[in-house]
Amino acid sequence: MPRAIRSLTATGIAGIVLAGSAVAPAAAATAQPAASDRTSAVEARRVDRVPTPKLDWYACYGYAECATVRLPLDYDNPKGASTEIAVLRVKARDQKHKIGSLFLNPGGPGGSGTSIALAAPYFLGDSLLDRFDLVGVDPRGVAASDNVKCFRSVKDQMKAGAGLNVAFPWTKAEEKAYIASSKAVGKACSTTGKPLTGAASTAEVARDMDVLRRAVGDKKLTYLGFSYGTALGQYYANMFPDRVRALVIDGVLNPNAWVGQGKARDQLQESRLRSADGAYRALHEILVRCAKAGADKCELASSGDPVAAYETVAKRLRNKPVVIDDPDHGTFTISYADFVGASLSALYSPYGWADIDGLTSELLVLTDPASASAARRSQAQTAVAERATQARKQRGYDFPYDNGLETFLTVDCTDAYHPKSADAWPALAAKEDKRAPYFGRTWAWATSPCARNTWTVRDEDAYTGPFNRRTSAPVLVVGNYWDPATNYQGAVSSAALLPNSRLVSSDSWGHTAYGTSACVTGAVDAYLLNGTLPAKGTVCTGDDQPFVDAPEAPDARATATKSDLARAGAPGRGEPKRLPPVVAPLPAVGTLTVR
Repeated sequence: MPRAIRSLTATGIAGIVLAGSAVAPAAAATAQPAASDRTSAVEARRVDRVPTPKLDWYACYGYAECATVRLPLDYDNPKGASTEIAVLRVKARDQKHKIGSLFLNPGGPGGSGTSIALAAPYFLGDSLLDRFDLVGVDPRGVAASDNVKCFRSVKDQMKAGAGLNVAFPWTKAEEKAYIASSKAVGKACSTTGKPLTGAASTAEVARDMDVLRRAVGDKKLTYLGFSYGTALGQYYANMFPDRVRALVIDGVLNPNAWVGQGKARDQLQESRLRSADGAYRALHEILVRCAKAGADKCELASSGDPVAAYETVAKRLRNKPVVIDDPDHGTFTISYADFVGASLSALYSPYGWADIDGLTSELLVLTDPASASAARRSQAQTAVAERATQARKQRGYDFPYDNGLETFLTVDCTDAYHPKSADAWPALAAKEDKRAPYFGRTWAWATSPCARNTWTVRDEDAYTGPFNRRTSAPVLVVGNYWDPATNYQGAVSSAALLPNSRLVSSDSWGHTAYGTSACVTGAVDAYLLNGTLPAKGTVCTGDDQPFVDAPEAPDARATATKSDLARAGAPGRGEPKRLPPVVAPLPAVGTLTVR
């Protein structure tokens, strides 16, 4: 775990927050009430006429409570069809001094709110665990809520999506298969997937959250959202600006770029969000630091120029995949897309620099076996085979029906504007790759099922802005310089949009920043607890920097299943913290595709 989190466990995060050591106390300010924009009459009518649900809580997972509630499928018709929403809470340790409920969202779209709430005691500071009930909501269509289902059977789903089983298409044949599957999935979700695919936009989830805020007894919302959860937070802030108590967004998507405004409506969403720019910048910086660290700390530095070495591996794999036949692990084919996908996956972790170094060094040998000794070739083969074996274990299986891709697309394709035809994606994706090498295609192709002439289902009540409303309490915006998924500029531009916001920047690694330093963690906790804002211009530094210390264990994030968490039980006060289980804003970036 990050050293900052380890250091917090002795005295507790509350001690740091109250002492003000995570922010500049002389310049810090407590959020003051200010005249805010009002919830529109139309939006207020939609949610306020829905009776406050009674949450019939029951004990679940050992230390939590669960409930389900039926909410309107269409808030314009509150007495019509409904959809079931799952809710989970972990009650505050100090109920006598409880502030209220803290709603959590891990991102996605398609991430489980109930899962992040159950995992929250493993990553949130003890002060927050004392004073807030932790509430997670599975967005409509997701996890324990009524599920989006675009196909009548797993067989139909697998046949339609067969071409999507690559990190991104590289060959002409792969592009053809990817486009065909994109069209098949888009058409299925626009027909069989209805009515839920037309009623699960981010705006609908924000409306659900406002009704549930009332159901748990809070007058205003307290919220912490990661990754795509930052879009949900901004939607809520702009749809219900006078109903915000404290709202924190970490790993930020600019909502105007997410939706696509004006002429940008015909662009790829990646052209607007520039996620690939963040990924390339992070990769390049790691390779530059590798050279500076030297071969003792970064094996790739022994090649002379790590930047050139990475491109050498990429070029070789573009020409010909590597086939590994390992006696202990089996046969694996590693393609160029696998290499890039694995690199992107590594960049999501604060410690992914070690995987970038290791995998690139191994493939540098395996793509030119004559360059190394037999012992080094054998070592590289075993290492890559072990990585591929681990990836195979993480892959899904045919049963039960897995709707992860469909939940992602249901939100993205309905929220946002995308180009008209999936046939346009090869040229558009190649253009993205020229701007942001390696990763442009990865991010661009993820939305190809959203092409307007195949994804035809819409949510007539989707929200498209404005996103510049003044909220009743400030929005704390957290951006990470080296985030490979939510470009740091998304945080900068979102903070500029919101007139009542404060930006905290973090020179840290991986996707999102909470838990990577006492500075970020303390600033977020202080604001959620008592409205204390960090000083303007605050820049935090992540404790774990590339090639400085040995990388942490791969279980640094609280990513266990609900069953695993239930067996382990809630951690005690002062126990070491992990990083939050943030869900990637793509349905899958992969590690190594194994074929």
